[in-house]
Amino acid sequence: MGAVTTPPDEQARSIFDDLGYSLAGDGAEFSATRDWKEIRVRAVTDDVDTNDEGGYRCFVTWAEHTDALERELERRDPSGEWAVLGVEEDGDYEVARAPPAE
Repeated sequence: MGAVTTPPDEQARSIFDDLGYSLAGDGAEFSATRDWKEIRVRAVTDDVDTNDEGGYRCFVTWAEHTDALERELERRDPSGEWAVLGVEEDGDYEVARAPPAE
């Protein structure tokens, strides 16, 4: 992935807050919890550290970088279930990759 500006962490927080998740943590990585499910959320640009810890994870990037991020994650093959969200500066977002249905 090429050089990008700051990660979309504010947009990621807003999305999960609007979906009714409780948020914990600061910066570009935080946890989002609702009911029994905790998701580790990581807002990324061109530095994809998968912290291979398993569980549920969501990687959030700018919309124009979702394809490159998904390819990089597939190459790294992180453990656990993971999703990719592409966001716009105005807060609109699209789920670029979702984990398989349970």
